[in-house]
Amino acid sequence: MRSALDRSGAHRGLGPALAATAIAVAMVTLPGCQALLPEADVSTSVQWDSFDDARDTIESFVPYQTRREDIAAKGLDPYANPAVSLLNYSDILQRFASSSAVRREDFDPGIRDCLSAGKRCIAYSIVVKKVRKERVGNFWLDSLNFRREIDITGWSFNGLVIMVDDVVVYTLYSGQPKLKDRENTHNPLGPLQGWGDQVPGLLR
Repeated sequence: MRSALDRSGAHRGLGPALAATAIAVAMVTLPGCQALLPEADVSTSVQWDSFDDARDTIESFVPYQTRREDIAAKGLDPYANPAVSLLNYSDILQRFASSSAVRREDFDPGIRDCLSAGKRCIAYSIVVKKVRKERVGNFWLDSLNFRREIDITGWSFNGLVIMVDDVVVYTLYSGQPKLKDRENTHNPLGPLQGWGDQVPGLLR
């Protein structure tokens, strides 16, 4: 009878031992769990793969030669491409004629022609962003909300194409050719970090 009880107690003792072993194995294999962390992409639907591709497209437009249909052939059509916005004369006027510090004669010839053309002048504003967010670091610390590290990479591009009577008269671009950043969030209480914000709702 004693031997049976001894065997039963021994089996019950295996529970904590197995749990400790499982925890140890999990801790040892933490680096391999990083691949399980989620990733996210924020991008605009365009054909460009890099800032250089976008810049080269804008630089290919020759003032007083390139026409509106040439731009559309490059995929830049506000009616088909969500990255392109159509600006009217009033929008352009606010961008270039709102500062009294710059005299009209100091503007580029294309801008002067646009301001003189009135409603015959329109512009395409191009805003493109491609950003990748990847959570890195310790899988368990991230999952339990103790520490979260996010690598942010990508690029952004802003372009402006001004046309008078459907002929390009001026182009301009700017942006961030290379974006590389890291976000670090540290929560000492882990999954309980936000409990203070939830308590008032629970007490209602």
